[in-house]
Amino acid sequence: MNIQIFGSSKSFDSKKAERWFKERRIPYQYIDTPKKGLSPREYESVRRKVGFKALVNKDCKAYERLFMAYITPNVQEQNLLDYPELFVTPIVRNGKDATVGFCPEIWETWK
Repeated sequence: MNIQIFGSSKSFDSKKAERWFKERRIPYQYIDTPKKGLSPREYESVRRKVGFKALVNKDCKAYERLFMAYITPNVQEQNLLDYPELFVTPIVRNGKDATVGFCPEIWETWK
């Protein structure tokens, strides 16, 4: 397994995801999403698996500030890459598989 957790220090679900993998002694790489974001290739891989709407945090302040509900889909995707605070966290990747949020029932099947 090659686990990557894209999380936020302010997200309780990100902390729960880290704890879940630590308790099972599964090695993972943690990426602080608000600081580093996702690369365009990582983003494409995750978007193909979970869809664009699952990745956007509609409850964050940046969503309203950037008028995400009123702009075209292409601009929304560019804003998502430019403003990583818009991502829902945690995003957990295992190769081409990906989940958004705390999903231990899916992670169990990755073994």
